Amino acid sequence: MASLNVYFALVVLLLTCGAAMATKENDQIIKDNNCETKMGLPCVLEAFTSTFETGAISSNCCGELVGLGKVCHSALVKRTLENPLFKDLSPARIIAKSIQPWNNCLALIDSPSPSA
Repeated sequence: MASLNVYFALVVLLLTCGAAMATKENDQIIKDNNCETKMGLPCVLEAFTSTFETGAISSNCCGELVGLGKVCHSALVKRTLENPLFKDLSPARIIAKSIQPWNNCLALIDSPSPSA
């Protein structure tokens, strides 16, 4: 029975360390890339809504999202998921859902504008 308790304690320790390492990694990415300063609040709210709720991103905010960069976008989504307010959400589903607005915005920004 004691070995079971030790095993359980090790599993908890490894999971806790893994979560702390992921948090530190995301925080470092966000800091190194100045991710929190690259989008205005209205566009942050649009991106958040399109990822964590239901909504679309305007073409203006698509420009800001693509300017933010995929590394920052991913790190910010993952850090948001670490917040206890979002503990009931499926991280895999949210991360998959976050790819949709990114791809849509990338296609919008990369597509040639119609000539007059």
